[in-house]
Parts: sequence; structure tokens; C-alpha cells
Amino acid sequence: MSPTSPTTSPVSPVFAGHGHVTFLGAGPGDPGLLTLRAVEALAGADVLIAEPEVLEVVRGHARAGVSTPELTVVDEASTTAGVPVLRDAVNLVMEAARGGRRVVRAVTGDPGLDGNAGAEMLACAAEGIPFEVVPGVANVVGVPAYAGVPLRDEQGTDVRFVDARTADDRCWAEVGASDGTVVVSTSLDSVAAAAGELVAAGRKPDTPLTVTIAGTTTRQRTWNATLGTIAQVFKQGKVLPSPEGHRPVIAVVGERSAPAQRDQLSWFESKPLFGWRVLVPRTKEQAASLSDQLRSYGAVPHEVPTIAVEPPRTPQQMERAVKGLVTGRYEWIAFTSVNAVKAVREKFEEYGLDARAFAGIKVAAVGEQTAAALVDFGVKPDLVPSGEQSAAGLLEDWPPYDPVFDPIDRVFLPRADIATETLVAGLIELGWEVDDVTAYRTVRASPPPADTREAIKGGGFDAVLFTSSSTVRNLVGIAGKPHNVTVIACIGPATAKTAEEHGLRVDVLSPEPSVHKLAEALAEFGLRRREAALEAGDPVTRPSERRPGVRRRRTT
Repeated sequence: MSPTSPTTSPVSPVFAGHGHVTFLGAGPGDPGLLTLRAVEALAGADVLIAEPEVLEVVRGHARAGVSTPELTVVDEASTTAGVPVLRDAVNLVMEAARGGRRVVRAVTGDPGLDGNAGAEMLACAAEGIPFEVVPGVANVVGVPAYAGVPLRDEQGTDVRFVDARTADDRCWAEVGASDGTVVVSTSLDSVAAAAGELVAAGRKPDTPLTVTIAGTTTRQRTWNATLGTIAQVFKQGKVLPSPEGHRPVIAVVGERSAPAQRDQLSWFESKPLFGWRVLVPRTKEQAASLSDQLRSYGAVPHEVPTIAVEPPRTPQQMERAVKGLVTGRYEWIAFTSVNAVKAVREKFEEYGLDARAFAGIKVAAVGEQTAAALVDFGVKPDLVPSGEQSAAGLLEDWPPYDPVFDPIDRVFLPRADIATETLVAGLIELGWEVDDVTAYRTVRASPPPADTREAIKGGGFDAVLFTSSSTVRNLVGIAGKPHNVTVIACIGPATAKTAEEHGLRVDVLSPEPSVHKLAEALAEFGLRRREAALEAGDPVTRPSERRPGVRRRRTT
């Protein structure tokens, strides 16, 4: 039996009918660093209060109807600098809690290191409003971990944490006199000043230093330098001056914090597609697992539907076939796409049926994605191709009709309005009768937003994955031809041929007709590209950074 958390219920029964506040640490920026308790608390929230960048991290785990009141910037200096700090959060928290609502107050990093969260907790305590604290991964710990900079070595290095915005002379003198690791929270344009304070306080100018911006996100970037050279490194790299100089960074200082070993320990920034914007021409539902796989390689997937799915113009044929499933008309049903599963499932729900209606019927799926959609419906397919995931692969494994063992000789094939002659002809050749039924229609999707179209044509994407010939034709039709710096990856020879016919250079060809093998092939391409740059002594850049006249972005 697994251990039970003492805070598993979003609100304890003791507080039923009264307001309750959860102070929640959202971590440094990677949504994957949220704790299980954080996800649970977010799911039960009536009101979610957070700065915009924190809201972006946590909102996906909140329910659809959650209220997210906007924080108001009341600090004039911050408004001028464009920093989204606030501070009317305490009023919003108290007002919602007084109204008997479950409030989640989310902050960057960990609530225990956020001074404003501490003040808000005291306000709750003063009014007798119950609250709890859900710790998060602190920026000062999480960011160095993602930068490949361990804070301690086997000798147990002393570690000091300094906030440069509030540090006084005594604080700098103490850390300057120490030989331990110093983790400094500061801003990009204040790093050199903080380095100067440490040198003035006694640290040697040649002390190693790493500076990380946008830590734990795919915009992360880390610079290696020393206390004495960081200003020069920023100047030579044209990092500063920059309008983004106010952005927060984490700087790690110390001989024993292993910055010299970053080339071996930088596990995050060295991912094969780190920071690549990859266009996935599929709907969010279709692209979910593919996008997750791309993120595991460090990429930033951007889904753009090229095909819209609509019901058939005349639904009677589909209705008769579904009724035939229930009355025993078919021996087999063959699904050739996720959309076919969805169409049958929707028709089942319309008639009040569920997966039990498939009892006694053999079910075939053209590939892993379609099989997964069936399993989600509650149906385990009897046949999935052991080889190529296509109509041809399905036919290779399909048994011929045998009147001795097969009481019924008919197959139900729900499909798109695009013909499936290969499968139909093959099944007939094997002795089966086929009810080839249009379950849904595919039409060209609406054009994506203007900024996406511009990014496609202007080279703003690093790669695009084409999963069929129709995705090539439809993407070019609704958004234009991808720029020639964009890496073109195709799922198979037919798709590659269509891409070339549209004037595109195909860089990556999947070894198998599988979207996951396609993503894997793109990652291998990115890895080879990275290794070639390192071997040549060149900086590792993304394809989009090679556009003529485009200077490398400073802080991504």
C-alpha cells in the first residue's frame, strides 16, 4: 500500500464552507518540476492568483472554470522598467478567501524564499484564514542543476545564497571572505556589478563564474567566465547592452562548483534539438504524444492543423454500419486512423453505446497511434501490423477468409472520404466482403494566425515535420512554403517526393512510417549537426539563426 500524504485533500473537512489558501511554489519555469501536491491543489482551486509568467507554468493543471484575477502593477519604477511585479496580491488573496473560496497563490520558485508570499501568509494568519504551503523547486537550486553546475563537491563545499538586489556591504564582505560556492540572484545587466562586489570583498578575479538566464526553459542560455572577465564576455558576445537587461539570472561563483566541467555536465542545453521551434502540422489531439517526444529532445513544438475533420455529407450509411456492428453483421472492423476511431466513438455515444458493443467482433488497427486511441476507448485491438504501419502492412498480417472458422465474411471499414483502394482490394482478394463506409470528411484547415504564417515563410521555425503528402500540400496551401533554412523532415518516400515537387529540400527521412521514428530521426539529425559544430570549434546554433541578416538572439 502506498503512503498517504497528510495533505492529499485540497481542503480539509475542518475548513469546509470557509476560505482556504494554498501558497504554492511553481518552480523556476519548467512545468515538469511541479510537485504532485501542487498539481492536486491546482485542480481543486476556485481562484488562481499568480504573476503572468507563473500563470503560464501552472494554468494547465487548473480546471477550466478557474478564476484568474489579474495582478496590478503598483510599483511605478517597475512599470517603467517593464517588470511584471505588483503588489495587490494580498488584497486579491484575502478577498477571495473571505468569500469562502479555495485560493491558490502561486509564486516563482519556492514560497519560503518569496518575501511577499510570507507577508501574505501573515495576513491570512491575522484573520484566521486557514492556509497551507506547497514547496517548489527554488530557482537558486533548480537553475544551476539545469545548467550542469553542481553546487557542492565530495568535500562538502559551503554554499551561500545572495540576492544582489537586497545585499548590503556586510553580506558581500561575508561571502567575499568565504571560499565556498556563492549563488547570486541578480539581473543580466547587474551581473558585472555583483562580480565587482565579490572581487572588492576578497574573491580572486580568476574565480570561475557561470551565468544562466531563463533557467529550466528551452530559452535557457548559460555563459562561462570568471569574476574578472564576465563584463568583457558580455561585451564581446553583444549580450549587453540589451533591452532585456532587467531579466533575472542565476550566477554561480566558486572554484569547486564545477563550472569547468560544464562541457560534460550540461545535460539540458546539450539536448539534440535544444531550443528548436518545430512545426507539427497536426491538431493538438493528434500531436500530443509527438509533441511530448519533441520536448524530451529539447524542442519547442508548435502545432498547426492542416486538415479539419467534418461529418460525412450523408450520415445514413455510417448509421446503418454502426447498427450492423450491434446486430452481428460483421466479423471484423478495421480502423485506418485515429479520426476513424473518433468518428465511430461519437456515433456510439450518440446511440448510448460503449466499448461493450465490440464484443464478438475482431478489431484491427493500422498502427500504434490508432491502437492507442482504441485502447483509450476501452477496446484492445486483435490485429496491429507487425511490420510497416500502413494499409499494405495491415494486409500482410490479415488472415484470409475461412468459411470453417469465420461464421461471417464481412468487414466494416470506416474511413475518410479519401478512397482506400489498396486495403479494400486486398481484403477482397483474401476472400472478404467489405463495407467501405465514409465515417468522416477531411477538408483543408483554416490558415494559421498571421505571425505563424510569417514565421513559416520567414524562417522563424527550425524544422517542420511532414507526416503525409496531404500535410505538405495543405500547409503550403494555407500558410506558404517553409523558408529554405528550415529543416524539412518527412515520414516516407511518397511524402518526401511531394515535398520536393513543392520546391522543398528534404533533410530528414524517417527509416519507418511512424511519427515517433520521424521525430527520432530529426533528433539524430540535430545531434549530428551539434557535434559537427563543436568539432569545428563553431558555436552551436539553431537553423533559424542562420537566416541571412538575422543576428543570433542574445538571451535564448
